[in-house]
Amino acid sequence: MNIIKSFIIAFSMYSKIPMPKIEWEKQSMKYAICFFPVIGIVIGMVFFAVYYLCGIFNVGDVLRAALMTAVPVFISGGIHIDGFLDTTDALSSYGGREKKLEILKDPHTGAFAIIGACMYFLLFFAFLTEVDSNAAVISIGIGFILSRALSGLGVGIFKCAKNSGLLHTFKSASHRKAVIISMIFYILLCMAALCFTGVYGIAVIVMAFLSFLWYRYISYKQFGGITGDIAGYFVCISELLCVAAGGLLCVLL
Repeated sequence: MNIIKSFIIAFSMYSKIPMPKIEWEKQSMKYAICFFPVIGIVIGMVFFAVYYLCGIFNVGDVLRAALMTAVPVFISGGIHIDGFLDTTDALSSYGGREKKLEILKDPHTGAFAIIGACMYFLLFFAFLTEVDSNAAVISIGIGFILSRALSGLGVGIFKCAKNSGLLHTFKSASHRKAVIISMIFYILLCMAALCFTGVYGIAVIVMAFLSFLWYRYISYKQFGGITGDIAGYFVCISELLCVAAGGLLCVLL
């Protein structure tokens, strides 16, 4: 029963997919992170479905790219974009560690966050206009799963920047060993699937792991650890790099 509740909590927290209402008890949250990558599976499936349907109805590249750009935001509810905005503001402040952590908690949106969001969606959309291969779209779709699996692994192995906040709550309530093992399983499964998509899949693997290393470096150096906002920032950066890899390879090949 706790497994089912953990599944519901994961989807309630990290997606806009309607779920039954349940109480968020510690036992119920124990395995919630384990189901985080499953949301990536839903996003990847819808992402490919949009691409496929646009091909059937001869939708133009621009509209197709716009619809595909909207898919991860629509399904996730923009929760990771919120973290991206806050972290962009914090990194752009050039203040000390405590100052950056304060900015992460600030509900106001700064100018650098707006600029960062515009650049992010412009690049995401532009790279998708170049994607014209089923293998590339499948690879990017798997990238949505891989980014969340790596983010979940980060929850299991990275330290928190502070002893409060939603991510700290999830980390404290989680069964650490189960989270790490399940994330490694997702990662290996994604890598195996990506290898079957050829050069596109290899590029997505490289980009995802490079972004994970960047996540580890920037979170420890700038913030002293991870927070929910920084985790969201990582998911966004990882997905953008995966889309960039697919788009650029479609141009070159």
